[in-house]
Amino acid sequence: MTLVAVHDSTTARRTQRGTDSYDGIEPLLERLAAMAGDDPGRRPLREQILRRCLPLADHIARRFTGRGETYDDLHQSASLGLVLAVDRYDPARGASFLAFAVPTIMGEVRRHFRDHTWAVRVPRRVKETQLAIGPTIERLCQQYGRMPTAIEIAMAMDIDLLEVTQALLAGNAYRTNSLDATADDDENSVAAQVTETLGDIDPAYDITDDALAVAPLLRDLSERDRRILHLRFFENYTQSQIATELGVSQMHISRILARTLATLRDRALRD
Repeated sequence: MTLVAVHDSTTARRTQRGTDSYDGIEPLLERLAAMAGDDPGRRPLREQILRRCLPLADHIARRFTGRGETYDDLHQSASLGLVLAVDRYDPARGASFLAFAVPTIMGEVRRHFRDHTWAVRVPRRVKETQLAIGPTIERLCQQYGRMPTAIEIAMAMDIDLLEVTQALLAGNAYRTNSLDATADDDENSVAAQVTETLGDIDPAYDITDDALAVAPLLRDLSERDRRILHLRFFENYTQSQIATELGVSQMHISRILARTLATLRDRALRD
């Protein structure tokens, strides 16, 4: 029995909801469990049980209405949960069918919300615009041979550019990914958690540490040595350009730089 048939059958009898009783359903399920898979009586018995229990799926679906999903979608999920409950129920365990079916059906409805609803609360107007944007983008892509801009989408839909921008950004709120989830970049490698793939040690931290360590030592240098260091490492002068600037030889600048850097390194490591 298909879910569509299940849905149509219930829809046709909505005025009679609540009149079915689940008393005595367990003996029918016991008969079903005892039948072989190819028994010609199995299918009609299974359909009879599903019809008897459909009001339960309807009741649970209505409990979840008003949360952003249509009744039909919720009833479809609840009906699927009912089918799973009937197929998985084990009479040998002795538990009542209702005690097993209710959490199974509710779990399927909750799974629907998890897989098909927004992870972050978004205004209804923005949701509606976001849903309408998809077909418009597809049409404009075919028309222009490229992705349309936000203003082109707004003009095509005859709505404000701000609404389009909000709707495009809202698409990011449809799903949230757990930081504990795995990132499967390579199916042949062991998956790592997302947290292990985000960020890295910023090399600027080491530079900052070095700068803080050297700063007080620079004050002890002569004005000439500080100027040479400034020209070389902050102004990107070559040794020859510094020599020309100060009126000395390039070799002399090289010796000053070597001596000054060695002194700073020794003092910084010692301190």
